[in-house]
Amino acid sequence: MATVRNHYQITGPVPFTDVDVSKDNRLFLDPHAIRLSHAPDPFASEALRCADTFFEEITRCVLSTSPVDRAHGLDLLQHFCEPWESRLGMSKFGFSGHGGADDIGQVIWDTLTTDLDAFVRVGLLRQLEDIALFVDGVDRDITSDIATRIMFKPLADFTADQVNRFAEFTAGDHIVETYSKQAWDPDRLRWNDATRVTLPVVNGKPLLLVPDGWARRTLLLAAPRFWGTTVLGFAQLERAVTLADGKQLLTQKDVLGKQPGLTRGRATIRRVTAEALHKDHDLVAAHKRFVARQWARANTARTEAA
Repeated sequence: MATVRNHYQITGPVPFTDVDVSKDNRLFLDPHAIRLSHAPDPFASEALRCADTFFEEITRCVLSTSPVDRAHGLDLLQHFCEPWESRLGMSKFGFSGHGGADDIGQVIWDTLTTDLDAFVRVGLLRQLEDIALFVDGVDRDITSDIATRIMFKPLADFTADQVNRFAEFTAGDHIVETYSKQAWDPDRLRWNDATRVTLPVVNGKPLLLVPDGWARRTLLLAAPRFWGTTVLGFAQLERAVTLADGKQLLTQKDVLGKQPGLTRGRATIRRVTAEALHKDHDLVAAHKRFVARQWARANTARTEAA
């Protein structure tokens, strides 16, 4: 397996994801993992600033009645190209496997301006990673591709930092080259198609390094997990029967999940989330608290086992 460490003959631990440099890896950049870890800095802070300013600009355009703003919002979502430099994801499930960036951008925009319009208006959708909970066709692969492109400059800065730290990246025949790449500009709130970055070159192709812990096999905010825990959990309580002794009788989630209107899928997620919102329950915020607790426990367990 030609991992980064093996290719460059780096010994000892490294602070980046040690991917196979010769093929796609079944790992996906997870914006929420970056948000919870908030490390390493300054790269994590800048990556989150890119993600948050991008989504804020999209939601501003969704809420606007100006045809110019709405056209601009759609356009921003159609500038993604497959970020193969990171070697993350699976190409057949990324943009190229879904008809291209234009199609995915259109799906996201259409969903935000129709089914999710109310969620945007009340601030229930606050972060880039929330999209994967509600938009059909957007899962770990597309989320990873979108996040990588938006965070490309901080990732490139992290890569440059690692090149300076490890002499192996420029030892012998190994080289780095300067490229002009597309990246989000969080200050000007627009895409910069001529961002200059310097990256290592492996087999003639640039390599973008990803901090350890930023890429996962599954998203922390995955739609199936949201449905199976928080969405069905709300449905349980709504359908609970109070017994004579005051105790509540709950229908098991595996039974609820087979009932009409509660089956697995984003249509169910959108409908139940809207139902909860009308009763002043923010299921997205509740789910993020649940995920944060689980993430903290897992990290504590790993630390104690080390």
